[in-house]
Amino acid sequence: MFKAIVVDKSETGDTSAQIREISVDDLPAGDVVVAIEYSTVNYKDGMCLSGTGRLVRNYPHVPGIDFAGTVEESNDPRYKAGDKVVLTGWRVGETHWGGLAQKARVNADWLVPLPDGLTPRAAMAVGTAGLTAVLSIIALEKQGLTRDNGPVLVTGAAGGVGSVATATLANCGYDVACVTGRPETEDYLRGLGASQIVMRDTIAETVKQPLEAETWAGCIDAAGGAMLARVLGQMKYGTSVAAVGLAAGAGLPATVIPFLLRGVNLLGIDSVMQPFDARKAAWERVVKDVPMGLLEGMIVPATLGDVPQLGQDILAGRIRGRVVVDVNA
Repeated sequence: MFKAIVVDKSETGDTSAQIREISVDDLPAGDVVVAIEYSTVNYKDGMCLSGTGRLVRNYPHVPGIDFAGTVEESNDPRYKAGDKVVLTGWRVGETHWGGLAQKARVNADWLVPLPDGLTPRAAMAVGTAGLTAVLSIIALEKQGLTRDNGPVLVTGAAGGVGSVATATLANCGYDVACVTGRPETEDYLRGLGASQIVMRDTIAETVKQPLEAETWAGCIDAAGGAMLARVLGQMKYGTSVAAVGLAAGAGLPATVIPFLLRGVNLLGIDSVMQPFDARKAAWERVVKDVPMGLLEGMIVPATLGDVPQLGQDILAGRIRGRVVVDVNA
């Protein structure tokens, strides 16, 4: 028997999450059993814990879209007992039981070997959020972003994706401007390497003119909505925006003018279904370019017992940085 966060749904539609003892026999089918060391709490986990967004269709359910640990049993030749592995995405924690537990059974195709030089705890400080940030930087660079193009804008900068994006861009020599709606996060963001702070209320609304002064050489946008529309009109000629989230809304009240007159590119970044080779390359970039010392300062340490409250906190925007859950504490 081992511990897991189990979400149940009542006949009236209310959900509840609590620690429960379950067995390996309770786990869904898969090729590999992993003894989990660390997991995380992401925005999607908050939704799964609260029953919002219809991410979870069947109950009871174990959430947790990320985990890292050690292979315990394997029916796949790619992995053997004792191998260190990391998992992000593939709708684990949504349609398949996830990592907020001491063990998980998953398909071997979903795993990536833990890169040399990275501990399971550090991998979860990165997690889906950090991997998304790194994938965004890779995509922007493929579209021509270089260090001498000018400042790179990061929206939602104090969140998980934004924090890792800010620290990594700055560590790679980029000039980073951060958007935040919380003045108290300015010191935190400057500590990650931000050279400029943009208050959210100055950029959160669209304006009548579709183009403004060419300001940003690139953007990693976790906001969506009106803010993304505004940013598109402020991009320099031929530059790109990597869209990673929708914290400000799923709509896009924009015109096509930035695309037609400035050649701006809007790049969609998905970390959930990324193929193995792209994931492996991104994790190698994590080891090379994510500043692990700063990453440590982003960590909000937690145990399984903290998870239900943290799920509420992350949905309410009260989490700064990355929650790392020691599932065995």
